[in-house]
Amino acid sequence: MKLQQLYSKVRQAVDAYHMIEEGDKVAIGISGGKDSLGLLYALAGLRNFYPNHFEVVAITVNLGYEGFDLSAIQDLCKKLQVEYHIVDTNINEMIEKEGCSLCARMRRGALVNRAKELSCNKIAFAHNMDDVVETMMLSLIYEGRFSAFWPVTEWENEKLTLIRPFIYVTQAEAVGFQHKYELPVVTNPCPFDHTSERSYVRQLLNEINRHAPGVKQRMMTAICDGTIPEWKK
Repeated sequence: MKLQQLYSKVRQAVDAYHMIEEGDKVAIGISGGKDSLGLLYALAGLRNFYPNHFEVVAITVNLGYEGFDLSAIQDLCKKLQVEYHIVDTNINEMIEKEGCSLCARMRRGALVNRAKELSCNKIAFAHNMDDVVETMMLSLIYEGRFSAFWPVTEWENEKLTLIRPFIYVTQAEAVGFQHKYELPVVTNPCPFDHTSERSYVRQLLNEINRHAPGVKQRMMTAICDGTIPEWKK
């Protein structure tokens, strides 16, 4: 996928769900993966021509694992003229017994605190279309309801808004963009990575897609056009 195509898909999502307003300051959560780096590219470029003027900063929460080298991401942020902040933590020592759910809460807390310190009013996560569909399947299988995370979520207690501008970008497109623009992806050092129910659902969806190509896009259409109020445009 070319950069202009990425801009187009991200802008479609931003426009459809009114994600960015005049004067916003958006903190992009950078995990080091292809999706967050792709979103960094997209929003860094979009701020130059989007009708609503906005600022972006990038934030990485360092969990404390050895070998998590962020120097290449720092260089990318300089190239894109995006202010970059690293929040050092020892979350890795705290999650050995509790696992992923505690890690997610603590990472979010660290990200929120730094975003507020930087006077941001919005946080952008890089969940892609495949993530949306996987979440819907997890809800169906384990909760018995048709649901998915929302394009825009108001965190009223934090006085922040969470936006997901990457929801129209597929996993395959994100991989293609990563290779074409040689994104400096940093491997996740977490020992719990790829061991969750989500990994199982991802494999299941890939298997279904082999039998019924295009099923993920059709599921995404069902989410956008379905009964989830927060997905109504």
